[in-house]
Amino acid sequence: MASKSLKLLLALTFGVFLTFGTKSLYAQENPAHTEGEHAEAEFNAGETIIHHVLDSHEFHFFDMGDFHATIPLPIIVYSPERGLSVFSSSKFEHGHAAYEGYKLEENKIVAVNADGSVNEEAKVYDFSLTKNVVQMFIGVILLLIIMLNVAKKYKVRGADSAPTGFQNAIEPVITFVRDDVAKPNLYGKHDKYLPYLLTVFFFILINSIIGLIPGSANVTGNIAFTGILAVVSLIIILISTNGHFWGHIFWPPGVPFLVKLILIPVELLSIFIKPAALMIRLFANMTAGHIVILSFVSLIFIFGQMSTVAGWGFTPVSIAFSVFIYLIEILVAFIQAFIFTNLTAVFIGQSFEAGHAHDEHGHHNEEIFL
Repeated sequence: MASKSLKLLLALTFGVFLTFGTKSLYAQENPAHTEGEHAEAEFNAGETIIHHVLDSHEFHFFDMGDFHATIPLPIIVYSPERGLSVFSSSKFEHGHAAYEGYKLEENKIVAVNADGSVNEEAKVYDFSLTKNVVQMFIGVILLLIIMLNVAKKYKVRGADSAPTGFQNAIEPVITFVRDDVAKPNLYGKHDKYLPYLLTVFFFILINSIIGLIPGSANVTGNIAFTGILAVVSLIIILISTNGHFWGHIFWPPGVPFLVKLILIPVELLSIFIKPAALMIRLFANMTAGHIVILSFVSLIFIFGQMSTVAGWGFTPVSIAFSVFIYLIEILVAFIQAFIFTNLTAVFIGQSFEAGHAHDEHGHHNEEIFL
């Protein structure tokens, strides 16, 4: 009961934060004109939503007048003409100022001339730590802390002792991944692949949960992040293949010759389509949730442009829907971690299975989740 209350409080805080955070951002991007002039610029929901979803060089929490609650991140850039430069992203003043010959334009660091114009000829190699990268490191550290503490308890108390504390939350998840993901799909080789599957599951889950905290980065909604996970899975799938697998790829049995000519390129493409599906599925689902929440919040300002009363009147409705979707996103974080891990296990199992019965079982699992 206490856990549900905590989640509800966190979700409500998130909704309120988005409401006023979006309002302050809108006010910042559309400042008042000179004295005696009052012009209200049109609210652009698309730009505001993309601003929150995309990566950046700082953690932005809220604005209050001229005060910006942010955590600047280090800028590390190298140019053959200018050498190495290391400084804080706060020097850019949220994209309004240049520093050491560099400027932030559309969240990209570019070289500028003395007059502030962009230097198209200068090459810039950006090694900066963005909020996605920093948060991913935080996710790795949390994963290590959690797992090492749980492993230490098993080492001290023994594997046969009843779990205590945080073990009660972690052990059922580990057992679930082993019994319902690894064993049914890896045909006796589950112990070999279980460490990777558990790492992928908890890494995706931790980063997805952290991404729901106001002001944090949507790491699992970044195509580069999901792409790297998919590439790692592809490498493991290819390493696990055997002659039976490649025989089915280059010479599908039981089909006419002309059909083989069609199936061979299709089967070759399927090797890369499978991890691509993993990449796009995770990226799309995690990004969509954040966009839906921000869309409900943006409705406040869209109605507010019609009428101030309508804007304030719709605020409770918008926050209620935002809180509801936020709670759904907590569930989605677990579901997407499970689906990515389960499909990875299915694809690995298909790479070394050696029987028609196994083929049918693998394709059945694939159809369920795809």
